[in-house]
Amino acid sequence: MLFLLLQPCLFIQAQKKPAYILYNGEGHKVSYHKMIGILKKTDIILFGEYHNNAIAHWLELELAKDLQPLRKLEMGAEMFESDNQEAVNLYLRGAINAHQLDSMARLWKNFKTDYQPLLDFARDHGIDFTATNIPRHYASQVAKYGFSTLDSLPDSEKKWMAPLPMRYDAELPGYKNMLTMMPGHGGENLPKAQNAKDATMAYFIMKYHKPGDLFIHYNGSYHSQDGEGIIWHLRQINPALKIGSITVVTQKDITHLEQDHKHKAGFIICVDEDMTNTY
Repeated sequence: MLFLLLQPCLFIQAQKKPAYILYNGEGHKVSYHKMIGILKKTDIILFGEYHNNAIAHWLELELAKDLQPLRKLEMGAEMFESDNQEAVNLYLRGAINAHQLDSMARLWKNFKTDYQPLLDFARDHGIDFTATNIPRHYASQVAKYGFSTLDSLPDSEKKWMAPLPMRYDAELPGYKNMLTMMPGHGGENLPKAQNAKDATMAYFIMKYHKPGDLFIHYNGSYHSQDGEGIIWHLRQINPALKIGSITVVTQKDITHLEQDHKHKAGFIICVDEDMTNTY
């Protein structure tokens, strides 16, 4: 009898232990339903993830599922490099399977668990999916030698990146912080390599975004938080864009949003730091 009486109490306590809480940029708790209502009115959504965060990957797919009935969607991701677009297209058309895609494209190690569900959703609903990132070997060259290393490339290779010369503002706080966060990893060329990725992702988002559609883009949080990175480049191309942004943070106590995490994005997914990672 005592066990039966305790069951409702245990259930209520479990409900008070959420894995994540959603906040707006000001740090106020907000419902998922309200977030959908706001994001559905935008042109482009930048979903900034932690690459190994299970909650982020789950919500990425849920967001697409819930927006798909409301708007004509387009999708794209940092995790697919621009010169692998044809392989992605073949997969979307059902011409190749996941094993063949893995042979033809440079897939991330967590593709099967974290990104294949997004690609499968796009395939199953006839949604275009853009491989937006600069091929990694070009970014590596920029990290070693700077932007000038790209100038001598043939036009057949320059098509895989943002037009040269790429816009770059070395005074953006995110790029400046990279120099202090990662000393000895390329010096002043390190943020230039990051910029090459940001500029290229923005370029391909805009190249394939159709007016009236809603483009959801998935990328690492640092590529779009604080209104910088991809967002800065998108606004250089078209200041009138309606851009929605989401980012992920982790905290020990998620019942309030820490000051340092406020204003990182329009919506902030605050995840318990003990949440299991996908790798």
